[in-house]
Amino acid sequence: MKFVIKSKNVLINNELRESAVLIQDGIIFDVFEYDFDFTFDSGISDIFDYGELIIMPSIIDTHVHINEPGRTDWEGFESATKAAAAGGITMLVDMPLNSSPVTTTLDSLNQKINSSENKLFVDVGLYGGMIPGNLKELKFLIHKGVFGLKAFMINSGIDEFPFVNEIDIRKVFKHLEPLSGIKEIPFLFHAEVISDIIKPNNYSGYSFKSFLETRPDVMETKAVELLIKLCREFRFRIHIVHLSSSESIDLIKAAKKEGLPLTTETCPHYLYFSSDEIPDNDTRFKCTPPIRNNINKELLWEAVKDGTINFIVSDHSPCNPELKCMEEGNFEKAWGGISGLQFGLSVIWTEALKRNISIAKVSELMSKNTAEFIGLGNRKGKIQKGFDADIIIFNPDKKFIVKEENIFHKHKITPYSGKELTGVVETTFLRGEKVFDNGKIVSGPLGKLLLKQVN
Repeated sequence: MKFVIKSKNVLINNELRESAVLIQDGIIFDVFEYDFDFTFDSGISDIFDYGELIIMPSIIDTHVHINEPGRTDWEGFESATKAAAAGGITMLVDMPLNSSPVTTTLDSLNQKINSSENKLFVDVGLYGGMIPGNLKELKFLIHKGVFGLKAFMINSGIDEFPFVNEIDIRKVFKHLEPLSGIKEIPFLFHAEVISDIIKPNNYSGYSFKSFLETRPDVMETKAVELLIKLCREFRFRIHIVHLSSSESIDLIKAAKKEGLPLTTETCPHYLYFSSDEIPDNDTRFKCTPPIRNNINKELLWEAVKDGTINFIVSDHSPCNPELKCMEEGNFEKAWGGISGLQFGLSVIWTEALKRNISIAKVSELMSKNTAEFIGLGNRKGKIQKGFDADIIIFNPDKKFIVKEENIFHKHKITPYSGKELTGVVETTFLRGEKVFDNGKIVSGPLGKLLLKQVN
């Protein structure tokens, strides 16, 4: 199949251009001037002119909890990838929890691969898990094709996925050091460590302020300090997931200046919400590490703008509504996780507009940099000749209100409900096939399970 999409605003090489994109057999065949005459090629079936709408690379979300197999009642491959397509995401990478079994052995990885068959509406990659006791499994996970290894430095909330300490991490790094290609593999860490926190006398499980006091910034900074030390010693690729505390920014900035292979991400909920506006009893906002105050949020945005934070991903972590304890409103008991996979681009664009951040910068943070992080920067994340035709049509001016009836996630509980956002994904193309259009999924499951090739 060969066709053309064109617009006065095509995002190419960090700028919007009047261009026409020729797509053939799922690949970007070439990019031409907007007014290029295609009549010479009788094989072109259609030319779609999107006027002033933005044609841009699709989003690549490298931090998603799909939960299948085992906890598919929380989310699943079908519902998660449909939500992804609706949000302009054509590839996501699934975390090794909260599925059951967790993805910490070759057998459990194969179970996850098998459970994804005929359910993927976008492409999916997988991470493996690093826990105490699975040292011998890690090389099998890497050889099978996981895109990285994920570990917690504090209780994960899932009993079968215990956290690692410095001794555990050192054992892993020393064990894997001789492995060919190991420096290509990122090690992802939930960077919080246990701290001796004394609950205040006025502590209440129903107060967000009380919950926030139990997860102070120091838990993140101490974890980041340890990871930087290990990164310096072993020179492995270490990645800090969902950074929430601005107090770690200077540490990360210095480590990067030193030339260490350290990267970090943050998430839309840390860049959109602040603890100052979160009401008591509203457990939709519970996540770990927590959403912090407005000053912290603005400092995170500064780190996003100057490149200290490498990219933005969802950390979509849904659960059964009962586990959110909405009726009781108890933060201490509620599952910690934000559901928002479908709305990441719109959330970030809404906030980017307030800070004069361009759509090119947003695309870099949510497409180009995430593609490069997982080693697919030579085929995804850009509109460029030879790349996969993973493209979205984006209306940057259109506003919408998040409503339950428009949510493709399995469960509709999200702190974004009722929020007015700017920027609508009108159409999503996966390898040149239209998978989402005008609010609807318009194709069958065309996504692929992608495995990493390690040299």
